[in-house]
Amino acid sequence: MSEAAPARGRHPEGARGAEDRRRFRLWWNRSLQFRTVVSTLLLCAIAFIGIGAYLSHQIANALYTERVSQYESEASSALSQVSGQFKQSKASDRTSTMAQADDSLQTLHGTGDGDGRKYILEPFPASNVWVQTRWTIPPSVIPDTLAKKVKEGNGQYYEATSIMQDGRQVPAIAFGQKVKLPPNNDYALYLVYSMESIQQTLDVIHRVLWGAGLLMMGVVGVIAWTVTKSVVGPVSDAATVSERLAAGNLQERIRVRGDDEIARLGTSFNHMAETLQSQINELATLSQMQQRFVSDVSHELRTPLTTVRMAAEVLHNAREEFDPVNQRSAELLYNQVERFDVLLADLLEISRYDANVAVLDPEPASLVKIAQQVVDVTRPLAEDAGSEVAIVDVSSDPVADVDSRRIERIVRNFVVNAIEHGEGRPIEIHVGDSEDAIAVAVRDFGIGMAPEQAERVFDRFWRADPARARKTGGSGLGLSIAAEDARLHGGWLAAWGSPGEGSAFLLVLPREAGKTVEISPISLPPGSDRITSQPITARAIEPPAELQRGESEQERSTR
Repeated sequence: MSEAAPARGRHPEGARGAEDRRRFRLWWNRSLQFRTVVSTLLLCAIAFIGIGAYLSHQIANALYTERVSQYESEASSALSQVSGQFKQSKASDRTSTMAQADDSLQTLHGTGDGDGRKYILEPFPASNVWVQTRWTIPPSVIPDTLAKKVKEGNGQYYEATSIMQDGRQVPAIAFGQKVKLPPNNDYALYLVYSMESIQQTLDVIHRVLWGAGLLMMGVVGVIAWTVTKSVVGPVSDAATVSERLAAGNLQERIRVRGDDEIARLGTSFNHMAETLQSQINELATLSQMQQRFVSDVSHELRTPLTTVRMAAEVLHNAREEFDPVNQRSAELLYNQVERFDVLLADLLEISRYDANVAVLDPEPASLVKIAQQVVDVTRPLAEDAGSEVAIVDVSSDPVADVDSRRIERIVRNFVVNAIEHGEGRPIEIHVGDSEDAIAVAVRDFGIGMAPEQAERVFDRFWRADPARARKTGGSGLGLSIAAEDARLHGGWLAAWGSPGEGSAFLLVLPREAGKTVEISPISLPPGSDRITSQPITARAIEPPAELQRGESEQERSTR
């Protein structure tokens, strides 16, 4: 228990640190202004540290050289004076020698420029001397290398050292020379100068440099922020306006200020936006004219088509009285008029979707009953093709708020498509549901289709093989209308196929009107061992948006 508490105490700090790093990375990746300012400050800091280190070194070196030269001259004079006094000494006993040594050393204590000086008189031998060690600073401050030079040489030497002063270590410099005292004994005489004033000067210089550096960093940061904002701000505004233009707000424009390069960029961008808006409006107007043309033509064709259809029915009913050639012509006329009537109805339906006037009339309906109605309606067509259509794997009777007419049309399109390409094999209708969704899948075991064909099967007038003749007729718009019907319900369609193994079409709808659905309760293809029975997301099987539009008149047909 005693070890758990610190761990819990450290966790929030680690979490805060991770969150700060995540925010920094987010700002670094998303903000050009932040990245520019941070980079500028970092480079300025590196430059300041380099320049400050160079200046500090040069100033310290100059101060040290000047002060050492001053102390060296002073120490040389003092050491020579004391050494001469010791040589001229007339003392012949211990007492007089000690008195003379103390008098001479007293002239060294407390003198010197600036920080004052300390002395140390230390005999070389450890015995047979009249004067013992004299010092105003502990002999331990003398470096061993300096002591060795003084002992072995006859000149004056110096080295840097450090001493305790006011409870802290301060730099110092020690001068040493060999001297003689009666009765002809060698001594080492040292003068130690404190260099605290130089250190204090350097500390002041360092504080000034750091203060100036921080002030400079702040000024540079403000300048960098201001300059980058003047450049990045318009770019950010252009990105925002671009996003709004892409979202359909074609009237959005960049505010232009001044006559500089950024202003010219904004003017060019606005001119481009105006050109795009004009072209898009022209295309929209043209599209509306085309949709209106299709709608008007479709409506205008209804009256003459009704007349032609009535005449075709009369001829078709009286075909037994005709010769074989005219009899066949009457049958072809009747069938093609029927197909033309279906095409005209589908064109009218597509024009409603293009004009966004299609209306959904939802009411609670049983999906199994809708599927059974489709089976009953398509039974003659299935018997003629030699296929058997059956509803399989129905564990429940899901009810949802749907437009029954549109859902029946979707399922009928699936079934008719399966009958035409099922090659007389059985056709399965699967119905499934989950808490939020319902689904219907139609599976055939006919010629199938390639995956790339399954991706385009919802195109208008598209057919997998343009040279292949259709058996059941049709407008070529059935699956396109089915996709629009599904989208109107908030659902979606998906297709699967494999050459020689058949194909499958899936309809997924929300249970409640006005909602959307993302997961299908039925796998695609249903019952396949190659695909898990786990729900499939809409993202994985929903056809791309471009599949809802045809490409050319030469590819007209439905699957």
